Amino acid sequence: MNPRLAAARALAAVLSGKASLGGSLPPQLDKVEPRDRALAQDLAFGAARWQPRLAALAERLLQKPFKSADKDVEALLLVGLYQLFHTRIPAHAAIGETVGCADKLKKPWAKGLLNAVLRNAQRQGDAIFAELERDPAARTAHPRWLQKALKAAWPEHWEAVCAANNAHPPLILRVNRRHGNRDAYLAELQQAGIAAEPCTFSRDGIRLIEACDVKTLPGFAEGRVSVQDEAAQLAADLLELAPGQRVLDACCAPGGKTCHVLEAEAGLAEVVAVDLEESRLVRVRENLDRLGLDAKLIAADGRATASWWDGTPFQRILLDAPCSATGVIRRHPDIKLTRKEEDITALAQLQGELLDALWPTLEVGGVLLYATCSTLPRENSDNIAAFLARTPGARELDIPGPFGLKQPHGRQLLAQEDGHDGFYYAKLIKIAASPRG
Repeated sequence: MNPRLAAARALAAVLSGKASLGGSLPPQLDKVEPRDRALAQDLAFGAARWQPRLAALAERLLQKPFKSADKDVEALLLVGLYQLFHTRIPAHAAIGETVGCADKLKKPWAKGLLNAVLRNAQRQGDAIFAELERDPAARTAHPRWLQKALKAAWPEHWEAVCAANNAHPPLILRVNRRHGNRDAYLAELQQAGIAAEPCTFSRDGIRLIEACDVKTLPGFAEGRVSVQDEAAQLAADLLELAPGQRVLDACCAPGGKTCHVLEAEAGLAEVVAVDLEESRLVRVRENLDRLGLDAKLIAADGRATASWWDGTPFQRILLDAPCSATGVIRRHPDIKLTRKEEDITALAQLQGELLDALWPTLEVGGVLLYATCSTLPRENSDNIAAFLARTPGARELDIPGPFGLKQPHGRQLLAQEDGHDGFYYAKLIKIAASPRG
């Protein structure tokens, strides 16, 4: 399949609300010849990354918007515009190949439209972009609701956050403590001709200067190293693990933190990892198997504790709560297209329900670490404030350290170019059992 056509079909599925670009390659990209797959993925992800800006340009050039039945043509236009303004593909090739895809969409009528708009963009695009600089949503390539939310929450940082969201993410590794230390692995990478440097905040983290196929990394197949962002790697040490503890990892998929917890403390009594669907636990099991680790995996709604909890309390709980994922947009740029402002209220309610449901499973004196990959206070500090207000037996523990920004509750890490993703942590201790646990 033509890589431009595949990219357009994948993007059209996102625009129609039928799919996402996250996780494994969408079926539309998986059908592309291997030699063209990287290009197809770059075109799909790049067009999604810059869609708010490219769509604003297209709006200026189109006489009328596309019909809902023509999301594939709209996506094809965005892919063409992305090639013109964000790649080194020659303009004649970008236009010609994009226009040619209209036939394969069985919409030959769109060829003239695509050709005219792309050629006008080639002539007028720079001038139109200069005008769009006055619109912060178009300038930063973020949907207006999110741009406003970031500006309100982080008035001194929001533009840097948007820039980081638009950057290509670095490839971050986590060295398995059971098989050596970071300094030794850095030396091994250097010997293999792979440029890398230690992460600033995670004791196990390494940033590769240039991304590569992880299967070519020394010891990857043997479980000596994994891929995990630096911000996510902080969870294991924040839990203050110790031998004999029983640990719950709620909402555990894809299992990176589950594995890190087991790597960080070999003497744990048990790790129970819960996620909503059995299909999501397949990836968790694959990660555990590669690393030679074991955990008790349970497919269940974390809120329905009566269906999966055996009544034995946990000394540590990691609640990596479902969230807007606004801190990892650079890794999943289609979040800009799929996430809506009204989603935040529903997510905050779900997060609160998970906190309330899991709290009774924590023993007195135990610690719950609340985490999200969101940069929105409604899901983070505001949520923890509400939980503390309604839970007499809960107290917050301070999270010291050089990373992130201290909040009224918890600590927020904002996405950094060439650094960590956006992430939030709050640490709670149970000082007494409440009426509900």
